[in-house]
Amino acid sequence: MDGGTAAPAREHRLQGVAGLIRREDVDLVRERARIDEIVSAHVTLKPAGVGALVGLCPFHDERSPSFNVRPSVGRYHCFGCGEGGDVIEFVMKMDGLSFTEAIEYLAGKTGVQLRYEEGGSARPREEPGKRQRLLEANRVAAEFYAEQLMGPDAAAARAFLAERSFDRADAERFGVGFAPKGWDALQRHLQGRGFTQAELVASGLMSQGQRGIYDRFRGRVMWPIRDVTGAVIGFGARRLFEDDQGPKYLNTPETSLYKKSHVLYGIDLAKREIAKGKRVVVVEGYTDVMAAHLSGVTTAVATCGTAFGADHAKVVRRLLGDTTAGGGLQLKSGASLGGEIIFTFDGDAAGQQAAVRAYGEDQRFFAQTFVAVEPSGMDPCDLRMANGPEAVRALVDGRVPLFQFVVRSKLDEFDLNTAEGRVGALRAAAPIIAGIRDTALRPEYARLLAGWIGTDERAVAREVSRAASTPSLREAPPTQGARGGQDGDGRPSGSSERPTTGGVPQLPAPDPRDPVARDERLALVAVLQYPQHVPASFDTLGEDAFSVPAWRAVHTAIRAAGGAAAGRDVSAAQWVGAVLEQASETVAGIVTQLSVASLPEDREAAVPAFVEGVVHRVLDMGLMRRVADARSRLQRLDPADTETYQAAFEELLRIEAERRTLRESASA
Repeated sequence: MDGGTAAPAREHRLQGVAGLIRREDVDLVRERARIDEIVSAHVTLKPAGVGALVGLCPFHDERSPSFNVRPSVGRYHCFGCGEGGDVIEFVMKMDGLSFTEAIEYLAGKTGVQLRYEEGGSARPREEPGKRQRLLEANRVAAEFYAEQLMGPDAAAARAFLAERSFDRADAERFGVGFAPKGWDALQRHLQGRGFTQAELVASGLMSQGQRGIYDRFRGRVMWPIRDVTGAVIGFGARRLFEDDQGPKYLNTPETSLYKKSHVLYGIDLAKREIAKGKRVVVVEGYTDVMAAHLSGVTTAVATCGTAFGADHAKVVRRLLGDTTAGGGLQLKSGASLGGEIIFTFDGDAAGQQAAVRAYGEDQRFFAQTFVAVEPSGMDPCDLRMANGPEAVRALVDGRVPLFQFVVRSKLDEFDLNTAEGRVGALRAAAPIIAGIRDTALRPEYARLLAGWIGTDERAVAREVSRAASTPSLREAPPTQGARGGQDGDGRPSGSSERPTTGGVPQLPAPDPRDPVARDERLALVAVLQYPQHVPASFDTLGEDAFSVPAWRAVHTAIRAAGGAAAGRDVSAAQWVGAVLEQASETVAGIVTQLSVASLPEDREAAVPAFVEGVVHRVLDMGLMRRVADARSRLQRLDPADTETYQAAFEELLRIEAERRTLRESASA
């Protein structure tokens, strides 16, 4: 059985720690954020029985819908891939957000004012309302720039795009615009919409001069930069005119919204495909992202005016599902971690240096890291223009492992035709192989290195072993640290083991052909979804009432939450939440699955009778087992032991009478 939604559920329980969002505010966000509305922004949902919706899963490819949403309990579950959770977990998974980021995003959509616990480092990032005002200013600016692109003054911008094979539809798809050459065109537009000068400066759209504020971007092609939720947080601008004395590319300065070390251009467009295909392609510019997406490489993103770094890695890891307990997502138990990260670089010296930097960041991933290099030096935009979209796809498909590229680049610095060159190459390349995180790969790369250099495999193995035992020789990133230290996510840096939820023991899946297992499952579905219709006798069941281990574990959590009676006076979402609070990691995912499953009754008026009937069947089966146990015990007793035998006989009669009463009430 899949218990994979347990980890995020437990993260919810950690709220209330100093510096985090108050628990009551988290609960209010969860209550106000309708899961059907949030999911519908990504998935087309259709009715599927009483109170249920179904659609194609956004987390894996499927042709028949198996993604179930039940608004009344505020949860979802895919019966195809096993993903499931509440509205917060959906946003975390879909948009690659941390728990806190997801809460803040949903709070903004639902109008909840969040409060933070005292004494911690996590504080509200903006005073009430300020963040939304800055986001709104950027949104209005993006609309303004897009409108200007079609104006008479933007001929140079349109020519710039056309020269790179981008048409009007392409510009609209990516929101490309034009900033007029004047000093206050955007300022006048935004102030006319009610924004103050202080807000415009804080947004990064205006610069402060001796004579007042003025437009930061003037006479440039504009790309809106969005976060994973699609909100505009800044802009990238490219110089067009010779009299522009500014840099070729100019970005929004650091603001409370825009942190260049965290930002990836195109992440809003690529996030779904990244999460679904477990692959991300990192290119080097805005036009490269456009060219890649238009060529069918829809997982392409780019950094914004800075090299790919540790914070970018964290964003990518969340989307790939390659995460740790440091605030990101947890994959469902048993799922494989990782995916592919492909860096595209020019084939020149600068591209090789960029690859070496990426090699340092590779230690932050548990994905496979590759490099796609175009030998002639063309970037994806140039490649699309010269050879068409097929060439861009071929570039990505022709990727090579990052370690192979870095090692081969290092070898190119030496003359391998000389003994001195081969020795120097070995000494330079061995530390790179010694620094490979996956120790199982090291022998294979050592063997390859021997072939590339043309030397004895044993000599290479000895040199790699020496480098591995000498930390100062290894080309590892600073965050890897010494043995026993921690990397940026708080995981021991000396470990080569992947973080995994696979250590959680899994309950065996019941046989779907077993009618007893089927009835027990339906009863639990009914209790979780319609506790108000469950007979009071259900709460008299003992701990061994369910024969299937998975269902017995869910029943235990229900009993710990107060039984079905506890669910009658609260909402369905609160009731399921209470059961999840009592469920172990192994069982939480099963509870979610049952809480959204459809009942084989599509008439709302007939649901109460159906619930009562299916619960009665489980009660009856439980009594049948007790009757069988009582008869077996009676048969083993010696009738000569009159007192013991009589007590066992009376117990059998009592259970049989209880069963008759149950059947009479069920047929009444």
